Amino acid sequence: MAGYYRAPLTRVEPVMGTVVSLSVLAGSPSSEHALGAIDEACGLLHELDSTFSTWVEHSPMSRYRSGEIALAEAPGELAEVLACCEHARALSRGWFDPWAMPGGVDPTGLVKGWAVERCLDLFRRRGITAALINAGGDVGVLGEPSPGQPWRVGIRHPWREDALARVILSQVAVATSGHYERGFQLIDPFSGELSCSVASATVTGPSLALADALATAAAVAGPAALEIVTGIEGYEAYLILLDGTELLSEGLSAARASSTGP
Repeated sequence: MAGYYRAPLTRVEPVMGTVVSLSVLAGSPSSEHALGAIDEACGLLHELDSTFSTWVEHSPMSRYRSGEIALAEAPGELAEVLACCEHARALSRGWFDPWAMPGGVDPTGLVKGWAVERCLDLFRRRGITAALINAGGDVGVLGEPSPGQPWRVGIRHPWREDALARVILSQVAVATSGHYERGFQLIDPFSGELSCSVASATVTGPSLALADALATAAAVAGPAALEIVTGIEGYEAYLILLDGTELLSEGLSAARASSTGP
């Protein structure tokens, strides 16, 4: 088909504490052009990682958290991301609250999705029209995998490594949070204690940054998150509770998947 590669051009990049897979399917005059755009996107991810890392002592984020610099002295991206966090905190009714984290404000639950969106913006500027970026379960898409077809995003089963719990048909962002490999790492912003009310929480919507934050919130809030998420225009949720019960918001387009795919 004109304008589409026979197979996606993909790069897997360890960055931001996870593994990011960048795949370009179409929209470039040559594979060299697409690979160049992928290289640029990887460079951008590393640049943003060096800005927002809370583990690197001298990153702008760490220096801001410690009070060494004011927000006005930090790179402009910090103010932009923290404004997004304020918005997500309000929409999540406080279940997503980077200011309630130990050690100071921590935008980790939103910044990965935000960074993927910056990479998709870069792809658009480079003339890419179909791409998918998966940053450790936060999936942002551009265009369509083929004309008139939605993307098929697999949600990993929380207890079966070789299986998918569902395949979500999506033309928007898909973010998943839960304990998976890292165990119970999420903090209840109201109690300050480690908490995770679900095995897996997935949120879809127009913005991956907000979907990322809402998935983090949903993993802590549990079933109450369905009402919160669906009260935001364009967003839907899919939860797997700790006992295996599945909760799916009414407007979400999804299909059951097996270990070998649907």
